[in-house]
Amino acid sequence: MKFITYQDKKIAYQTEGKGTAVLLVHGFCEDHTIWEEFRTDLLEENYRVIRIDLPGFGRSETLPGASIEQMAEAVHAVLLRLDIKRVVFIGHSMGGYVGLVFARLYPELLMGLGLFHSHPYADSEDRKETRRKSVAFIKRQGHALFVKQLIPSFFNQKFANSNAFLLEKLTYRAARGKSAGIIAAQEAMIGRKDETQVLTALEAPVLFIIGEEDQAVPPESIEQIHLPQAASIHILEKVGHMGLFESRKKTQQIVRQFVSYCEENDRN
Repeated sequence: MKFITYQDKKIAYQTEGKGTAVLLVHGFCEDHTIWEEFRTDLLEENYRVIRIDLPGFGRSETLPGASIEQMAEAVHAVLLRLDIKRVVFIGHSMGGYVGLVFARLYPELLMGLGLFHSHPYADSEDRKETRRKSVAFIKRQGHALFVKQLIPSFFNQKFANSNAFLLEKLTYRAARGKSAGIIAAQEAMIGRKDETQVLTALEAPVLFIIGEEDQAVPPESIEQIHLPQAASIHILEKVGHMGLFESRKKTQQIVRQFVSYCEENDRN
Protein backbone atom coordinates (compact mmCIF):
# COMPACT_ATOMS: atom_id res chain seq x y z
CA MET A 1 0.00 0.00 0.00
CA LYS A 2 1.03 3.58 -0.68
CA PHE A 3 -0.23 6.72 1.04
CA ILE A 4 -1.13 10.31 0.31
CA THR A 5 -1.99 12.98 2.86
CA TYR A 6 -5.44 14.50 2.57
CA GLN A 7 -6.56 17.05 5.17
CA ASP A 8 -3.60 15.99 7.33
CA LYS A 9 -4.76 12.34 7.34
CA LYS A 10 -3.25 9.33 5.57
CA ILE A 11 -5.24 7.78 2.72
CA ALA A 12 -4.07 4.33 1.62
CA TYR A 13 -4.19 3.12 -1.97
CA GLN A 14 -2.72 0.52 -4.27
CA THR A 15 -2.10 0.74 -8.00
CA GLU A 16 -1.02 -2.10 -10.31
CA GLY A 17 -0.79 -2.73 -14.02
CA LYS A 18 -0.98 -0.50 -17.07
CA GLY A 19 -3.68 0.46 -19.50
CA THR A 20 -7.19 1.80 -18.93
CA ALA A 21 -7.57 2.79 -15.27
CA VAL A 22 -10.21 0.94 -13.24
CA LEU A 23 -10.90 2.29 -9.76
CA LEU A 24 -12.43 -0.19 -7.28
CA VAL A 25 -13.97 1.42 -4.19
CA HIS A 26 -15.27 -0.65 -1.28
CA GLY A 27 -18.35 -0.20 0.84
CA PHE A 28 -19.22 0.28 4.51
CA CYS A 29 -17.16 -1.79 6.99
CA GLU A 30 -14.99 -3.07 4.14
CA ASP A 31 -11.56 -2.22 2.73
CA HIS A 32 -9.65 -2.63 -0.52
CA THR A 33 -9.15 -6.39 0.03
CA ILE A 34 -12.75 -7.22 -0.92
CA TRP A 35 -11.70 -6.65 -4.55
CA GLU A 36 -8.85 -9.17 -4.56
CA GLU A 37 -10.40 -11.54 -7.10
CA PHE A 38 -11.55 -8.65 -9.29
CA ARG A 39 -8.05 -7.16 -9.15
CA THR A 40 -6.54 -10.39 -10.45
CA ASP A 41 -9.15 -10.72 -13.17
CA LEU A 42 -8.71 -7.15 -14.44
CA LEU A 43 -4.92 -7.30 -14.36
CA GLU A 44 -5.07 -10.37 -16.57
CA GLU A 45 -7.01 -8.25 -19.08
CA ASN A 46 -4.21 -5.65 -19.04
CA TYR A 47 -6.03 -2.92 -17.15
CA ARG A 48 -4.57 -0.62 -14.53
CA VAL A 49 -6.26 -1.44 -11.22
CA ILE A 50 -6.48 1.13 -8.42
CA ARG A 51 -7.87 0.21 -5.02
CA ILE A 52 -8.41 2.68 -2.19
CA ASP A 53 -9.17 2.39 1.51
CA LEU A 54 -11.81 5.04 2.13
CA PRO A 55 -11.22 7.35 5.12
CA GLY A 56 -11.72 5.48 8.39
CA PHE A 57 -11.33 2.00 6.89
CA GLY A 58 -8.44 -0.33 6.21
CA ARG A 59 -5.19 1.57 6.55
CA SER A 60 -6.69 5.02 5.91
CA GLU A 61 -7.14 7.40 8.81
CA THR A 62 -10.51 8.83 9.83
CA LEU A 63 -11.34 12.35 8.69
CA PRO A 64 -12.96 14.53 11.35
CA GLY A 65 -16.55 15.32 10.40
CA ALA A 66 -16.26 13.11 7.31
CA SER A 67 -18.82 13.45 4.52
CA ILE A 68 -19.38 11.56 1.30
CA GLU A 69 -18.07 14.68 -0.48
CA GLN A 70 -14.83 14.47 1.52
CA MET A 71 -14.49 10.80 0.61
CA ALA A 72 -14.92 11.68 -3.07
CA GLU A 73 -12.33 14.44 -2.73
CA ALA A 74 -9.91 11.99 -1.08
CA VAL A 75 -10.38 9.62 -4.03
CA HIS A 76 -9.75 12.51 -6.41
CA ALA A 77 -6.56 13.38 -4.53
CA VAL A 78 -5.28 9.83 -5.13
CA LEU A 79 -6.06 10.07 -8.84
CA LEU A 80 -4.25 13.41 -9.01
CA ARG A 81 -1.21 11.84 -7.40
CA LEU A 82 -1.31 9.08 -10.01
CA ASP A 83 -1.93 11.55 -12.86
CA ILE A 84 -5.05 9.65 -13.95
CA LYS A 85 -6.95 11.57 -16.63
CA ARG A 86 -9.81 9.12 -17.24
CA VAL A 87 -11.12 6.28 -15.10
CA VAL A 88 -13.85 3.66 -14.83
CA PHE A 89 -15.19 3.99 -11.27
CA ILE A 90 -16.73 0.85 -9.72
CA GLY A 91 -18.20 1.39 -6.26
CA HIS A 92 -19.74 -1.19 -3.95
CA SER A 93 -22.55 0.07 -1.69
CA MET A 94 -21.15 3.15 0.11
CA GLY A 95 -18.43 3.18 -2.55
CA GLY A 96 -21.23 3.80 -5.05
CA TYR A 97 -22.38 6.81 -3.01
CA VAL A 98 -18.83 8.11 -3.26
CA GLY A 99 -18.85 7.41 -6.99
CA LEU A 100 -22.01 9.43 -7.51
CA VAL A 101 -20.54 12.46 -5.74
CA PHE A 102 -17.32 11.98 -7.72
CA ALA A 103 -19.43 11.95 -10.90
CA ARG A 104 -21.08 15.21 -9.85
CA LEU A 105 -17.78 16.90 -9.04
CA TYR A 106 -15.57 15.45 -11.78
CA PRO A 107 -17.71 14.18 -14.68
CA GLU A 108 -14.90 14.89 -17.13
CA LEU A 109 -12.76 12.20 -15.47
CA LEU A 110 -15.32 9.41 -15.81
CA MET A 111 -15.25 6.83 -18.57
CA GLY A 112 -17.97 4.93 -16.76
CA LEU A 113 -19.63 4.57 -13.35
CA GLY A 114 -20.47 1.20 -11.81
CA LEU A 115 -23.05 1.08 -9.01
CA PHE A 116 -22.48 -2.32 -7.42
CA HIS A 117 -25.39 -2.82 -4.99
CA SER A 118 -25.77 0.92 -4.60
CA HIS A 119 -28.17 3.74 -5.46
CA PRO A 120 -28.42 7.56 -5.71
CA TYR A 121 -31.16 8.19 -3.13
CA ALA A 122 -30.77 9.93 0.22
CA ASP A 123 -31.63 7.97 3.36
CA SER A 124 -35.27 7.85 4.40
CA GLU A 125 -36.04 9.14 7.89
CA ASP A 126 -36.41 5.55 9.09
CA ARG A 127 -33.02 4.64 7.65
CA LYS A 128 -31.42 7.68 9.25
CA GLU A 129 -32.86 6.68 12.61
CA THR A 130 -31.51 3.14 12.21
CA ARG A 131 -28.06 4.57 11.52
CA ARG A 132 -28.29 6.84 14.59
CA LYS A 133 -29.18 3.85 16.74
CA SER A 134 -26.16 2.00 15.33
CA VAL A 135 -23.92 4.91 16.24
CA ALA A 136 -25.32 4.96 19.78
CA PHE A 137 -24.81 1.19 20.04
CA ILE A 138 -21.18 1.45 18.91
CA LYS A 139 -20.50 4.24 21.38
CA ARG A 140 -21.88 2.06 24.20
CA GLN A 141 -20.65 -1.39 23.18
CA GLY A 142 -17.83 -0.81 20.71
CA HIS A 143 -17.88 -1.82 17.06
CA ALA A 144 -16.85 -5.50 17.25
CA LEU A 145 -20.32 -6.73 18.21
CA PHE A 146 -21.90 -4.36 15.70
CA VAL A 147 -19.96 -5.76 12.73
CA LYS A 148 -20.54 -9.33 13.93
CA GLN A 149 -24.26 -8.69 13.53
CA LEU A 150 -23.92 -6.57 10.39
CA ILE A 151 -21.81 -8.69 8.04
CA PRO A 152 -24.11 -11.77 7.90
CA SER A 153 -27.06 -9.50 7.07
CA PHE A 154 -25.38 -8.54 3.81
CA PHE A 155 -25.69 -12.06 2.37
CA ASN A 156 -28.34 -14.37 1.04
CA GLN A 157 -29.05 -16.70 3.98
CA LYS A 158 -28.29 -19.90 2.10
CA PHE A 159 -24.94 -18.54 0.92
CA ALA A 160 -24.10 -17.33 4.42
CA ASN A 161 -24.83 -20.76 5.90
CA SER A 162 -22.52 -22.41 3.37
CA ASN A 163 -19.66 -19.91 3.63
CA ALA A 164 -19.03 -19.46 7.33
CA PHE A 165 -15.27 -19.02 6.88
CA LEU A 166 -15.72 -16.14 4.42
CA LEU A 167 -18.11 -14.37 6.76
CA GLU A 168 -15.72 -14.87 9.67
CA LYS A 169 -12.88 -13.41 7.61
CA LEU A 170 -14.89 -10.35 6.58
CA THR A 171 -16.11 -9.85 10.14
CA TYR A 172 -12.57 -10.14 11.47
CA ARG A 173 -11.27 -7.54 9.03
CA ALA A 174 -14.13 -5.16 9.86
CA ALA A 175 -13.55 -5.62 13.58
CA ARG A 176 -9.86 -4.71 13.15
CA GLY A 177 -10.95 -1.18 12.26
CA LYS A 178 -11.80 1.60 14.65
CA SER A 179 -15.15 2.69 16.02
CA ALA A 180 -14.42 6.27 14.94
CA GLY A 181 -14.23 5.29 11.26
CA ILE A 182 -17.51 3.36 11.34
CA ILE A 183 -19.29 6.15 13.22
CA ALA A 184 -17.95 8.79 10.81
CA ALA A 185 -19.17 6.74 7.82
CA GLN A 186 -22.64 6.29 9.32
CA GLU A 187 -22.89 10.02 9.94
CA ALA A 188 -21.65 10.73 6.41
CA MET A 189 -24.36 8.48 4.95
CA ILE A 190 -27.03 10.11 7.12
CA GLY A 191 -26.02 13.49 5.73
CA ARG A 192 -25.68 12.56 2.07
CA LYS A 193 -27.81 14.23 -0.59
CA ASP A 194 -30.06 12.77 -3.25
CA GLU A 195 -27.93 12.30 -6.38
CA THR A 196 -30.56 11.22 -8.91
CA GLN A 197 -29.82 14.27 -11.05
CA VAL A 198 -26.23 13.05 -11.40
CA LEU A 199 -27.40 9.86 -13.11
CA THR A 200 -29.76 11.79 -15.35
CA ALA A 201 -27.09 14.23 -16.49
CA LEU A 202 -24.14 11.84 -16.73
CA GLU A 203 -22.90 11.29 -20.26
CA ALA A 204 -20.71 8.32 -19.33
CA PRO A 205 -22.33 4.84 -19.30
CA VAL A 206 -23.58 3.49 -15.98
CA LEU A 207 -23.45 -0.10 -14.73
CA PHE A 208 -26.07 -1.38 -12.30
CA ILE A 209 -25.50 -4.64 -10.44
CA ILE A 210 -28.57 -5.38 -8.32
CA GLY A 211 -29.14 -8.24 -5.91
CA GLU A 212 -32.64 -9.67 -6.02
CA GLU A 213 -32.46 -10.36 -2.27
CA ASP A 214 -30.46 -7.29 -1.25
CA GLN A 215 -31.81 -6.13 2.12
CA ALA A 216 -29.40 -3.18 2.39
CA VAL A 217 -30.74 -1.35 -0.66
CA PRO A 218 -34.35 -0.08 -0.62
CA PRO A 219 -36.62 -1.92 -3.13
CA GLU A 220 -37.73 1.33 -4.75
CA SER A 221 -34.15 1.98 -5.86
CA ILE A 222 -34.86 -0.21 -8.89
CA GLU A 223 -36.26 2.98 -10.44
CA GLN A 224 -32.71 4.30 -10.85
CA ILE A 225 -32.12 2.08 -13.86
CA HIS A 226 -34.29 4.42 -15.97
CA LEU A 227 -32.26 7.55 -15.16
CA PRO A 228 -29.00 7.32 -17.18
CA GLN A 229 -28.64 8.00 -20.88
CA ALA A 230 -26.77 4.69 -21.28
CA ALA A 231 -26.97 1.83 -18.81
CA SER A 232 -25.94 -1.80 -18.43
CA ILE A 233 -28.37 -3.47 -16.03
CA HIS A 234 -27.88 -6.79 -14.25
CA ILE A 235 -30.30 -8.20 -11.67
CA LEU A 236 -28.86 -11.22 -9.89
CA GLU A 237 -31.21 -13.93 -8.68
CA LYS A 238 -30.78 -15.32 -5.16
CA VAL A 239 -28.10 -12.73 -4.39
CA GLY A 240 -28.02 -10.32 -1.47
CA HIS A 241 -25.78 -7.28 -0.99
CA MET A 242 -22.50 -9.05 -1.72
CA GLY A 243 -22.66 -10.22 -5.31
CA LEU A 244 -18.90 -9.82 -5.58
CA PHE A 245 -18.75 -12.96 -3.41
CA GLU A 246 -22.18 -14.55 -3.86
CA SER A 247 -21.91 -14.49 -7.65
CA ARG A 248 -18.21 -13.81 -8.08
CA LYS A 249 -17.51 -15.23 -11.55
CA LYS A 250 -20.62 -13.69 -13.05
CA THR A 251 -20.00 -10.26 -11.56
CA GLN A 252 -16.36 -10.37 -12.58
CA GLN A 253 -17.47 -10.99 -16.14
CA ILE A 254 -20.03 -8.17 -15.91
CA VAL A 255 -17.43 -5.69 -14.64
CA ARG A 256 -14.86 -6.83 -17.20
CA GLN A 257 -17.32 -6.41 -20.08
CA PHE A 258 -18.42 -3.01 -18.78
CA VAL A 259 -14.83 -1.77 -18.59
CA SER A 260 -14.21 -3.02 -22.13
CA TYR A 261 -17.34 -1.21 -23.34
CA CYS A 262 -16.30 2.03 -21.58
CA GLU A 263 -12.85 1.77 -23.14
CA GLU A 264 -14.30 1.35 -26.63
CA ASN A 265 -16.91 4.07 -26.06
CA ASP A 266 -14.22 6.48 -24.91
CA ARG A 267 -12.28 6.02 -28.12
CA ASN A 268 -15.27 6.91 -30.32
